[in-house]
Amino acid sequence: MAAGSNGGGGGQCSKSEADTGFLGLRPTSVDPALRKRRRGPRNKKRGWRRLAQEPLGLEVDQFLEDVRLQERTSGGLISEAPDEKLFFVDTGFKDKELNKKRTKGQKRSLLLKKPLRSDLILENTSKVPAPKDVLAHQVPNARKLKRKEQLWERLARQGKLPGDVRRAQARLLNPPAARAKPGPQDTVQRPFYDLWAKGNLLDQPLEGQDEFFLEQTKKKGVKRPQHLHTKPSQAPAVEVTPAGASYNPTFEDHQNLLWAAHEVELQREKAAEKLERQLALPASEQAATQESAFREMCQGLLEESDGEGEPGEGPDEGPEAGDPASRGEASPAPGRLAALEKKTEQQRRREKAARMLRTQQAAVRAARLRHQELFRLRGIKAQVARRLAELARRREQRKAKRLAEADKPRRLGRLKYQDPDIDVQLSSELSDSLRTLKPEGNILRDRFKSFQRRNLIEPRERAKFKRKYKVKLVEKRAFREIQL
Repeated sequence: MAAGSNGGGGGQCSKSEADTGFLGLRPTSVDPALRKRRRGPRNKKRGWRRLAQEPLGLEVDQFLEDVRLQERTSGGLISEAPDEKLFFVDTGFKDKELNKKRTKGQKRSLLLKKPLRSDLILENTSKVPAPKDVLAHQVPNARKLKRKEQLWERLARQGKLPGDVRRAQARLLNPPAARAKPGPQDTVQRPFYDLWAKGNLLDQPLEGQDEFFLEQTKKKGVKRPQHLHTKPSQAPAVEVTPAGASYNPTFEDHQNLLWAAHEVELQREKAAEKLERQLALPASEQAATQESAFREMCQGLLEESDGEGEPGEGPDEGPEAGDPASRGEASPAPGRLAALEKKTEQQRRREKAARMLRTQQAAVRAARLRHQELFRLRGIKAQVARRLAELARRREQRKAKRLAEADKPRRLGRLKYQDPDIDVQLSSELSDSLRTLKPEGNILRDRFKSFQRRNLIEPRERAKFKRKYKVKLVEKRAFREIQL
């Protein structure tokens, strides 16, 4: 079993035997002196691993790990540490006597000052200093500032100081006069004015200047439109749910809510049935086949000969060849020939007299109608009154319609607002305890629908994902090589 466990090779031995250098007791053990040293490339990663497993590599790793441990625990190598850091003089049991003399209150205060174990675990116990962050200590324009400091140091030795230092010294030598604080009597003497009035003291310097100049220089605010001060809808922001949606509703309230949800579902079913009826094929017609569709597309393209044209007939022969009406259409009418002739002077005078007579008759008729309207003043007044009453009635009707639709959502986009589903539980789903109560609805969806109902945003729907390219299925080589 020992031979089989070592891999069956005669030239192999365990790692511990190779490290000690002694001949092992196993039958497969080989004398270390007779074992050949394996050589190979040392500049490859494979060579690094092999060197790290050899005795020299293990010794180097152990030495470096010991050096790192000493640096973390003591801050440097113990062999280089001074004697004062490594040894101390024992002076007796003074510390133990002090501990015995402490009272319970002192011990309790020391325990409170002692850090927690969790904080000690998270605390950095390494004494190796952290690497210095060079970027954190860099100063922008450090060379320029350094040259500036050297220049002022050189000027200070000559008796010259910077301008800000000279001004500060001048203020210290000649302090400014203290301003007197306004008293209550000064406040009373100040004139009062209306801040929101047109002629207040703040707007007097701006009077007489250009409006565009004041708006561009931000000295006068832009006038807000009037519609920004009005709400787009008078509907409340948060609607109170029906009493039947309570966690412990009465029987009547719960039945009313169920009836409302039932009516909504009935309306949906009716709309779906109506759409099916409109899209359904009529009973008298049959579904189109490929042959009927081809025949319909070919209609008008092929000439159907019903025996109307005989082979002996020429292009000018036929029933319409000898029709005198057709020949008459080709020749010009006698009225048009007369119209083309030039009019005589007598004809022109008669036409002019006829036009003047018609104009005079129209003027006389209009004057007679105006004269007759004087006797119709009562009828005209009644007609105007009826028209004004009709306009007032329509105005009131439009106003009432606007008030009725003030709380309803308007059509702001291509989609129409749809009321959300009613959150209702069946009688069997009602819980008798708040612990087993199931939440209904979604607060984010409810707020989103509230914005749509109050005309703050237009009704929207989730964007449909449309792939720009066709999906290409590729079978990987590793999967293709698997054979079941």
